[in-house]
Amino acid sequence: MDNSRSFEDLVAEGLAVPTEGWDFSWFEGRATEARPSWGYARTAGDRLTWANTVLDVQTGGGEVFDFALSRAAAQPPMLAAATEGWPPNVAKATALLRSRGVVVVAAAEDAPLPFADAAFDLVLSRHPVRSNWPEIARVLRPGGTYFAQHVGPRSAVELVEHFLGPQPEGVSGARDPERERAEAEAAGLEIVNLPAERLRMEFYDIAAVVHFLRKVIWMVPDFTVEAYEPQLRALHEQIEATGPFVTHSTRHLFDARKPHARRA
Repeated sequence: MDNSRSFEDLVAEGLAVPTEGWDFSWFEGRATEARPSWGYARTAGDRLTWANTVLDVQTGGGEVFDFALSRAAAQPPMLAAATEGWPPNVAKATALLRSRGVVVVAAAEDAPLPFADAAFDLVLSRHPVRSNWPEIARVLRPGGTYFAQHVGPRSAVELVEHFLGPQPEGVSGARDPERERAEAEAAGLEIVNLPAERLRMEFYDIAAVVHFLRKVIWMVPDFTVEAYEPQLRALHEQIEATGPFVTHSTRHLFDARKPHARRA
């Protein structure tokens, strides 16, 4: 870690890095995050080999879906589509996924999915802002699967509370997997598996913190350097004095199925 760079220089670097898409390669050498044991992108690729029709919800810049499709290149789905709500990401995902024949549709996170009933064998999603369970159930065919990695409760809570102070349970306990299980089941899905893990994250300089909070906008809503300059400076001094800032992400994996209709 280079302690010779000033706070102002590092903050300026964190502000200059583009935030489009879900490519986190810039963080190499600046921050680390342990990955869940289930290997979402790899396993999603394995699931694609049996799906004829697939939808990736809230695809971001399409990077994770592109990787999953690359693993299924020998046996790709006949129809692949993706949705995304943020215009810069719609453009990025369209450019990236076009060569794989993926149709990228602009759709807000809370809007109805613009597809017919029972259109997909497989619905994927990595880190959706929220899941519209009735819509997911509607577009899945009977016997189809929702396979997704969700951000869990109190993810990066140590970092969030450095900026926002102690969070009430209603906020810090959001995204609870059991609450989401109940919502999914209420929409008619059966939960096959729902593992959860808590994972170590480390930030090696304040530029990484600034870029992270600009990119993952729900961590500290309305984050700006100007509004949080005292907290940023204090954290910069802490990292310089004691080493990487440690926090913990939480993740859970939804493996859910739409049951076949029962015969009368």
